[in-house]
Amino acid sequence: MTLKSILVTTALVSGLATAAFAEGKIGIAMPTKSSARWISDGESMVSQFEEAGYTTILQYAEDDIPNQLAQIENMITNGVDVLVVAAIDGTTLSNALENAHFAGIRTIAYDRLIRDSAYVDYYATFDNFKVGVQQAETLVAGLQERFPDAESWNVELFGGSPDDNNAYFFYNGAVSVLQPLIDSGKITVVSGQQGMDTVGTLRWDGAVAQARMDNLLSAHYTDAQVHGVLSPYDGLSIGILSSLKGVGYGSGDLAMPIVSGQDAEVPSVKSILAGEQYSTIFKDTRELARVTVGMVDALLEGGEPEINDTSTYDNGVKVVPSYLLEPLKVTGENWKEVLVGSGYYTEDQIN
Repeated sequence: MTLKSILVTTALVSGLATAAFAEGKIGIAMPTKSSARWISDGESMVSQFEEAGYTTILQYAEDDIPNQLAQIENMITNGVDVLVVAAIDGTTLSNALENAHFAGIRTIAYDRLIRDSAYVDYYATFDNFKVGVQQAETLVAGLQERFPDAESWNVELFGGSPDDNNAYFFYNGAVSVLQPLIDSGKITVVSGQQGMDTVGTLRWDGAVAQARMDNLLSAHYTDAQVHGVLSPYDGLSIGILSSLKGVGYGSGDLAMPIVSGQDAEVPSVKSILAGEQYSTIFKDTRELARVTVGMVDALLEGGEPEINDTSTYDNGVKVVPSYLLEPLKVTGENWKEVLVGSGYYTEDQIN
């Protein structure tokens, strides 16, 4: 092939690539910047959508429901082609999504299921029940490792925000592992507090979790030792650990209880390396963004997005077709392999 023909071929290929470059405007509604996890989600989506050729509108509502509703309505007015929504309260968006539908705008629920609406087209998330299972598995493994001689482990349970559908999947997944041990007497919930209606933590607020742990310690543990705490999110874990350290756990002869977590946020990974938090669950937001971009591509090209679950996520009106990604356990033993080896963090970010 001559140089001239190579140049012509290259130009044709380049032209085809440009012609196939995606077009469209994507509205991305995120709940808050108070969690590093959501910042990472937003950045990953903007990067991958724009690399694919889309324009984006990314907005954070700072856990204010009316603010998120207003942001979504503005995105509809601005003529977005697809809405990607991580809802603050998954039960409050029905009217907005109906407006989007009749404006010809498709909606993808991102990470958190949007409930009570027929106009949620698809759902991109992780296997949330499995997240809970993994949290409980690491909790039990830590209890066996740190308190092998205890006849019964004293454990307290924390749930996520009751307005977040995922919180129930996390809790139910964890309880599927823990309840047999509670029934057998190997685990004792000293406070007796179980069930999301009792142990939920509104807005995933670490200060609320810390205050509840303070109350549990003063009311139920003046003469007993806490061995473990089921925490569904790193931000809660940090608050729980602050409470435990405040009464002497982790110093002298009082061993730090086993505390779980989720999202592999940097402060919690550092806490794991310091021997405080025991574990977290890693959910690679880059992969979730990739799946979401793929869904949008398919929708705007008139195709069907790739899904792998058509039965789990009933939002009260319909079963929403979903793509579930795999979560990964992280402990002091494998953090480098999982978090640094995947390129999600550099070692300098952790050390």
